[in-house]
Amino acid sequence: MTVRVLVVDDQQLVREGIAALLGLREGITVVGTAADGHEAVEKVLALRPDVVLMDVRMPRMDGVEAVAVLRTRAPECRAVMLTTFDDEDLVVEALRAGASGYLLKDLPAARLAEAVRLAHAGVAQLDAQVAARLAAQLPRPAPPEPDTAARHKSISPRNGQGTPATPHLPAEPAPAPGAPPLTPRELEILRLVARGHTNREIASRLYLSEGTVKNHLSRILTRLGLRDRTQAAIHAHDTGLL
Repeated sequence: MTVRVLVVDDQQLVREGIAALLGLREGITVVGTAADGHEAVEKVLALRPDVVLMDVRMPRMDGVEAVAVLRTRAPECRAVMLTTFDDEDLVVEALRAGASGYLLKDLPAARLAEAVRLAHAGVAQLDAQVAARLAAQLPRPAPPEPDTAARHKSISPRNGQGTPATPHLPAEPAPAPGAPPLTPRELEILRLVARGHTNREIASRLYLSEGTVKNHLSRILTRLGLRDRTQAAIHAHDTGLL
């Protein structure tokens, strides 16, 4: 299956270079380029690409605005942000607008081609560096107060000595109100997804098969009423799972 791609960037040299690189890849056809978000919307409606590689900062209409418009007018088209900006606020804005991924321009040509194919397959992607910066900016829940009552109970009344109290372990964060609870394994996988890991990386890290990870992720999305990995990452960030 050939993936039809539109490349959007306000710098002519950049967009033509990306288009030329992708045009050499098997199974990818670049159907056009655009210089800003306004032109991107027009060309998506005219050319009907499968995937749009969208810069963020552009004149007239920026990439985030264009993605929000395309989400309504061409929901079947997958928009992947391809930019030099790794600002966490921009990442969140783009994902909330409907972007299927957020990647930085310094990735190799082969990885960019793979990102296009994955986006077309419905796999949301976050650059590992972007995911790390995003996670670092999230507020962390305050540590729980020590369970002093349990500590006192552990001391023998005979001689004032006893075995140390069991350390108080923080409870697993609860899912969003009204959402079915996730299993410990599902919470673990959700955290790794939010940190930008692929299914293959998660499988290797947790000693699972890639198919098992996919099944877990499918159940997570169904239980939480989410559409894809991007929404799962946002959910994890918003509910303090990281």
